Amino acid sequence: MIKPLYGSAAADKYTALIKDHLLIAADLVKSLLAGNTQAAMDAERKWYANADDIAEFLSSVNRFLPKEKVRQMFYHHLDLTKQEAVFMIQMNYQKDIEIYDEIEKQAREMADTISEAMVKLYPDMFKNYPHMYRFL
Repeated sequence: MIKPLYGSAAADKYTALIKDHLLIAADLVKSLLAGNTQAAMDAERKWYANADDIAEFLSSVNRFLPKEKVRQMFYHHLDLTKQEAVFMIQMNYQKDIEIYDEIEKQAREMADTISEAMVKLYPDMFKNYPHMYRFL
């Protein structure tokens, strides 16, 4: 939905930010598994900086996504994901599953917030596509 609403340049930027988000997460987990505390701290710092960049980007393309609100959502997501990684590494699978379920719920809430902001910014566009209202 980024490209049709905000254009190709915005879609490319968002794709790059999300790709970085995932790659940094992988680096963080690898560092934790290797016991490399410094590398893990560096990756975590980059991860939160990436979340700041995502918040800045989303708020710049949609006034209904205030930067601080988006930043808080992404920070919460990162905090939960870190918890899950720790439980996974510790082989505490029950806690891992519990946190995973919480991550899924929180990710859906984030998606709803972003989707609702799109509808608010472009209400006429979404009136032509009533099937898209199912997420509201």
